[in-house]
Formats: sequence, C-alpha cells, structure tokens
Amino acid sequence: MRIGVAGVGRIGTMHATNLASLDRVDEVLLFDPVPGRAARASAGLPGTRSVDDLTELLTASDGVLLATPTATHPALLREAIAAGVPTLCEKPVASDLDEMRALVAEVERSGVEVLVGFQRRFDPAVSELHRRVRAGEVGDIYLVRALGNDAQPPDFSYLPHSGGIFRDLLIHDLDAVPWLVGEPVVEVYASGSVLVHQAFADADDVDNAVVLLRFAGGAHATLAGGRHDPLGYDHRIEVLGSKDSLTVGLDPRTPLTSLEPDGPRVGDAYPGFPERFHRAYLNEMAVFVDVVAGGVANPSPARESLVSLRLAEACERSRRSGAPVRILEVTA
Repeated sequence: MRIGVAGVGRIGTMHATNLASLDRVDEVLLFDPVPGRAARASAGLPGTRSVDDLTELLTASDGVLLATPTATHPALLREAIAAGVPTLCEKPVASDLDEMRALVAEVERSGVEVLVGFQRRFDPAVSELHRRVRAGEVGDIYLVRALGNDAQPPDFSYLPHSGGIFRDLLIHDLDAVPWLVGEPVVEVYASGSVLVHQAFADADDVDNAVVLLRFAGGAHATLAGGRHDPLGYDHRIEVLGSKDSLTVGLDPRTPLTSLEPDGPRVGDAYPGFPERFHRAYLNEMAVFVDVVAGGVANPSPARESLVSLRLAEACERSRRSGAPVRILEVTA
C-alpha cells in the first residue's frame, strides 16, 4: 500500500515517519508546495520518496494525508475526494463553520472516507475511557474536567494565523469531551486572559482560557488551556460519575508536583504534544491504513468535526461578550 503525505513540516514529517514504520505500508510518498522541501525530507526518511505535484501524489497513492496549513485544507480536500482517494485531514478541515458545512456535504456526497486528525480519539487511554463510559462503567456522568497546557508558547509569527486559542489549542478538548460524554452541548461560557506574552493580545487572542460546557442531560465539563507550563506539556481528562471516577494523562511524566508527603513528584515531563501523544499518533496512522483498506469503520468522520468548530466559535463569542452562548444546533 502507498500512502501520500501532503505537507512535510513538523507534523507531516512525524506522520510520514510513523506511516513508514507500519508493515502494511510499502511506500510513503511526500509532496510539499515549497520546491525542494519534499525531496529534502525524503532524503532523511527511509521508506519514503518525493513527488513533484499533488496530481502525482493523488494518482499514485491509495490514501493521502493532508498536513498543510489550515487555509489550504478545503481546496486540497476537494481535489482528494474528486480523485476518489481516502483522506486523513489534519484539524481543522476548515476554519469557518459555513465552509466546513459545505465541505462535509461534499464529502458525504462523494462517498470517499475522510478522517479528521483529532489524535486524542486514537490515544489508547482515551479510547479505553470512551469504552468504559459507553459500557456504563462510570454510571451517570456528573462532571468532566480537561486541562491542556503547552510547555512553551508557539512561535509568535504563528499567532495571527492560528485561529485563536479555542480553534487551535482547545479544539481537541472541544472534540474529545463531547465525544466522551455522548450528549449534545446546549450552552457554552468562556473566558480568557493574556498572562504569558503581549504578542497574544497583539494577535487579538488570549494565552490562558477556561470553558464551561453544559450538556443536554445536565452534566457539566470544565476545560482549561494555557500556552506556557514551566514544568512541561500537560494534558489530562477526568470523568466523575455515579459509579466511578477515571482519568487519563496522570502518570510519572505529568508536570504536577504534589505537596503531600507521599505524593508524586515531577519526573521526566513531556516536552510537547508529539511526545505526550506518541502512541496516539502511531495508532492514528495504523487506523487510517485500516480504513483505506476497508477493514474498519471511520472513527473520526468529517461530520463529527462540525461539533468542535461550532463550539470553538461559541467560545470565542462568549469570551468577547462575557455572556454564555446557547447552542441551538444540538447535533452535527
């Protein structure tokens, strides 16, 4: 099987490396619109070769992964589905909700499998949490808490094009938490501050934010995200229910110091999301290959990604207005 990768920046190169490690993948084809970039990346990655243009990539590939900048996703995805090539598109598929709806409709009319790259759905611990919630082992959900902190802020030149903290950093939790709870969100409240660097304010963004979600059944979720954690990258989810309380992301590398006499101390903390979610990214590529081969159902379909983008837009409106936002569309 040949899998194509469009875009060989940091995330695309990581995906290509993981794809090349899979037994079912015979070759990984690399394309990048920057001349020479794909060839340079291929020279350092065994099991890969570069191609000259997107048409060649789509023609020669059984499946293709889009890891280019967000603004390019809609056009590239349309070319991929027109070619009938199963696609994994990095989040978000589009930065605008209206365009996302149009794309989802086109994807569904095409019948081509399109996965959205929300890697937390592929993380073994998060997947097990989802299984236990669905099996009723947690009971009625009372509260979900999610925390996601970058170890270091992103390059400041990225901020004006990031879409803001809710579309960029917290979009993963806005996907994962409703997916875990299994109910629609009916109200959103969000607040944010600039505490890390003035560059975030200059980009009309914030660097620390909190979100309160209220679900149709009455449960709540609190989400918090920040752009700097001096101890390391941190992501955790807790689900508290009537039968059990479960968490993911709590291990010897969690950047959290307990002041209890026998509490945990910070060890070798994760430096960033690629290390924290290494198993998730590997599994994501393995599942994508299985979807391309027709062996498994799509676990992250394009329509479900409408939920997180709609919630991210509601968060931004709430942050700016200081008021809760009702979610009238309760389904994707």
